[in-house]
Amino acid sequence: MTAMTHASTTGRVAGKRVLITGAARGMGRSHAVRLAEEGADCLLVDICDTPEGLEYALATEDDLRQTAQLVGELGRSAVCKVVDVRDAQALKAAVDEGAAELGGLDAAVANAGVLTVGTWDTTTPEQWRLVVDVNLIGAWNTCAAALPHVLAAGGGSLVNISSSAGIKGTPLHTPYTAAKHGIVGMSLALANELAAQNVRVNTVHPTGVPTGMAPPSMHQLIAEKRPDLGPIFMNALPVLMTEAVDVSNAVLFLVSDEARHVTGLQFTVDAGVTIR
Repeated sequence: MTAMTHASTTGRVAGKRVLITGAARGMGRSHAVRLAEEGADCLLVDICDTPEGLEYALATEDDLRQTAQLVGELGRSAVCKVVDVRDAQALKAAVDEGAAELGGLDAAVANAGVLTVGTWDTTTPEQWRLVVDVNLIGAWNTCAAALPHVLAAGGGSLVNISSSAGIKGTPLHTPYTAAKHGIVGMSLALANELAAQNVRVNTVHPTGVPTGMAPPSMHQLIAEKRPDLGPIFMNALPVLMTEAVDVSNAVLFLVSDEARHVTGLQFTVDAGVTIR
């Protein structure tokens, strides 16, 4: 699927070609739209299916087409690929095809993620494998698939979406917290390794965002079983959650040349939750 292309380009990321995973809805869609508003063309990747073991449904192919339509309505190109970020070989093939359609890649946003919930004694090996495979190894697969194209473009930006749980020890979803911490270590290692080739690698750390990634058991667990842990999830600023566009504005900055000397940064968009 490819949306329309517009020749003239203005904006903060004018003419940049950006891979975004988890692009069918939520933050991924928001990133795509915000980047397109500022002149980027987008390679949109999503699994468009719900892996076994999740309490909530993931996006559909219709959702992905809608994201592409929104990008196209802004006059930018949108190439869509339905692929699972856990499958390194399939992801690489999809990114290679999409990059060829766009004429290259200048940046990648590893946004795809899943969340399971449970106390330590109810957390299963299957939950660990699912969350780490998608959130951490999937982010690595995204970087690895994008990098040959970013390097061929003379450098660029990798933006890996972590979480406030990648900075503080957020409980009741330990595999998620561990994976989001892992993204930081991976990104710092890549930032050091790739700096000489003018590739910047940064992480973004949102607080809660209303995106659909909302296991129903989470609220029940905090409210009924562990209300003592509730304060850990409370923001310093007087908001319950931040909006997807607030996170996308951070992504936009890190993709743009305004951040040309910014690498190895943990960029919090967390309403102050990590300072509590």
